[in-house]
Amino acid sequence: MQVTDYLAQNNRKKIMFVFGTRPEVSKLAPVIFEARKEPSLETIIVSTGQHREMLDQMLKIFNINPDIDLAIMEERQSLSSITVKIIERIEPVLLEYEPDMVVVQGDTSSAFLASLVSFYNKIPVAHVEAGLRSFDIYNPFPEEANRRFISIISSLNLAPTRKAKENLLREGIKEESIIVTGNTIVDAVYWIAKDIPEISADKKIILVTAHRRENWGEPMRELSLAIKELVEEFPDVVFIVPLHKNPIVREIFNEILSDTERVELLEPLDYPSLIRVMKSAYLILTDSGGIQEEAPTFGKPVLVLRETTERPEGIEKGVSRLIGMHKETIIESVRELLTDQTLYTSMGKAGNPYGDGRAGERTIKAIMHFFGMCDRPDEFEA
Repeated sequence: MQVTDYLAQNNRKKIMFVFGTRPEVSKLAPVIFEARKEPSLETIIVSTGQHREMLDQMLKIFNINPDIDLAIMEERQSLSSITVKIIERIEPVLLEYEPDMVVVQGDTSSAFLASLVSFYNKIPVAHVEAGLRSFDIYNPFPEEANRRFISIISSLNLAPTRKAKENLLREGIKEESIIVTGNTIVDAVYWIAKDIPEISADKKIILVTAHRRENWGEPMRELSLAIKELVEEFPDVVFIVPLHKNPIVREIFNEILSDTERVELLEPLDYPSLIRVMKSAYLILTDSGGIQEEAPTFGKPVLVLRETTERPEGIEKGVSRLIGMHKETIIESVRELLTDQTLYTSMGKAGNPYGDGRAGERTIKAIMHFFGMCDRPDEFEA
């Protein structure tokens, strides 16, 4: 063993990764992979189990086995019950393992509450994907509030883009705590997509995903009715709609679209299958933040089914358009992309403003720099 390796292993920093949902796993996996390459870092993986089935699928895909599973999942759980269970179950873990840093991603309840309890125990927090803002505290709900809270608590803010860094600076976050890394989801997409073939289809595939709380009820009904009219108007399209496990979401789609020709209502897709549909799609309608970042990798126009987005880079670059959840707007926006080839081509060729596939590497270098182990990493420039 080299002397440097010996010293590194005997001065290792314990880095605890905490996650609870499928998107968190996909975005933290590239960081975990990079951390495991460093002899000076020891990784501890904690799953809250905030989402169960979809979370377990993603863990299997990336071959990540949590060291601790808090198993908080219950059907129709409220935000309050999630809060109580995570706080009660994660604090003993922090006290037992005594990590040098806790790493969280994004804006879930798992991320916020892990950060909060770490703060209570004076453990530094690194926030992957810091600085996203919609500037509407209830949209998305509760994510906008969660990510603002995490920024105040975090010792290290790993911003995916320059605009996210600017948001943090405006809020008074110290510049030396912010490093622009690019978004780790682009790393994950590159890693998975390289060996996935496109679907052979004789019709244009339109992928639709919708699940956000603010879209439950009437907005989801408007989307379903829009899909029904579009499939009647355009005989050369097929809609693929993976249904979220939440029964509130499923009931509306099933009620309106279950017997509609060329609308495929599917069970939630595992991540490689979702990537394959995304790669094969003609265009994508989504209220997902992650898909807004993933789809430009494949040159797919994205219509964002939300009133606001914390990912304005895609709108500004022209790869996505913010259209909301009103039936007529959805119909007109899809019709335009199906009939205006110039618009379609311009959106598809705009490029991905969110990352270059090196975000995981920059993130680990930023954590090591925090502990004085290496130089500050270069920053991502779109």
